[in-house]
Amino acid sequence: MKKIVVVAALLLVPLALFLRTFSAAPLPAPAPLSGALPPASPPAQMAVIQLPTGVTHRSAAFAYRGGSFGDRRDFAMAAVLVRHPRGDLLIDTGFGRDIDSQFQSMPLPFRLATSYQRLRSAAEQLDAAGYDRTALRAIILTHAHWDHVSGVPDFPGTPVWVTPEEHRFISDGGMVTVVARNLTGVRYEEYAFDGGPYLGFARSHDVYGDGAVVIVPAPGHTPGSVIVFLTLPGGTRYALVGDLVWQREGISEREERPWLQRSLVDADPSGVRDNLLRMAAIAARFPDLHIVPAHDARGFADMPTLESQAPAGDAAAAAAS
Repeated sequence: MKKIVVVAALLLVPLALFLRTFSAAPLPAPAPLSGALPPASPPAQMAVIQLPTGVTHRSAAFAYRGGSFGDRRDFAMAAVLVRHPRGDLLIDTGFGRDIDSQFQSMPLPFRLATSYQRLRSAAEQLDAAGYDRTALRAIILTHAHWDHVSGVPDFPGTPVWVTPEEHRFISDGGMVTVVARNLTGVRYEEYAFDGGPYLGFARSHDVYGDGAVVIVPAPGHTPGSVIVFLTLPGGTRYALVGDLVWQREGISEREERPWLQRSLVDADPSGVRDNLLRMAAIAARFPDLHIVPAHDARGFADMPTLESQAPAGDAAAAAAS
């Protein structure tokens, strides 16, 4: 009996240590950010539109330390359309038309642990709304994981903008970039961070030169991950942070992903930590800034949909299609 108790204790110790990696452990508060918001002069015609393409079924505990296993959440899978007179942009793609077959190329343990529901792809939504695809200038990837690149083949011929680091990662990332690597006929275009500091980030790239869309490097989750800052004509600002965090508590509570998730999905956890704290400082300095993690539906709540942007007749037709 004593031996059984000893063996049970030996088994429980590593389990207890593992479970502790899911407990709350806020990172130290970052130094306060000073200065004003960067100037921007977006054109009056500019708009942003969310394109929800599906969800995966997870829990808060999966997303950040201190989250509850009982707090079930649908993780958003979405694209964001940026309308701009100098050419529209699609930021990430969410689930594409071929998501079911693409999902089968992912590792078996991942498939067993992942349940998802697909909605209409971004391309299907745009086509149903009568969107003129010639207006689409490029697709910007926050990073090249499966759920962000799935819809790329639905936009043949549209340039896909990536950093040089992310372009290399697509080739060298192993199973985590297998979907991106298997896409054919993709026209990747690399861009450089040719601008100066932006909200504490050392470099930036102003897409239109008017401050409306500014990309900054945020390596960590992947080597070439980026954050996209959007400024609308009315002054509303968004920060599309990709998978820097999976839910906004990661930033508001300064909580990293649990150890297991960090180990499996973050190329450089220390880089994630640095950029998480940088965004936490920005959020504290500018509380009106809408921070949008790619998989937190709450971040998209105030962003219009195609239906809300269309005339009543067009919206009804799109909904019926």
